[in-house]
Amino acid sequence: MSLYGSRELANSMRTVRQNTIVVAEDIPEEKYDYRPTPESRSVRETLLHILVSAQVSQRIHGEQKIASFENLDFRALLDKLPVKEKDQRPKEEIVALLRSEGDRWSQWVEQIPEPVLAERVTLPAGSDAPPKNRFELLLGTKEHEMHHRAQLMVIERLLGIVPHLTRKRPPVRETAVR
Repeated sequence: MSLYGSRELANSMRTVRQNTIVVAEDIPEEKYDYRPTPESRSVRETLLHILVSAQVSQRIHGEQKIASFENLDFRALLDKLPVKEKDQRPKEEIVALLRSEGDRWSQWVEQIPEPVLAERVTLPAGSDAPPKNRFELLLGTKEHEMHHRAQLMVIERLLGIVPHLTRKRPPVRETAVR
């Protein structure tokens, strides 16, 4: 019995992506080039990076089905993607891509059979980590998006925007201290 498989991963990714879309919609387009420090990614670059990461994951584990990251030419892989982190796409297009690519990624993950999820993938030389199965690596794609969404939520605070998850939370009742 599998308690958490491709269907559950796809559904959790749908939730993560929907929250990312809300953040992308909440930040005004005129702030999409905002970066908290000069060396940080801008809002636009971060959202495009999220898109690129999911596309890379699908190429590596779906199309190429690599068994090892050893000798994988990431630069060549990135160059072939239709979305680039440095693209100057408008907010409306980025939000639409987050929706369509999120749906595509989730539908693809949902169809992956358990034996494929269990396949071991060797990490690059120099990595101290043992091989991981595809499931762990795909779960990492979701975690990666959550990491960057957290960065975007901090940026929202810096821009004076209350993040949607905070807005949705019921107000905290004051309790008397005795």
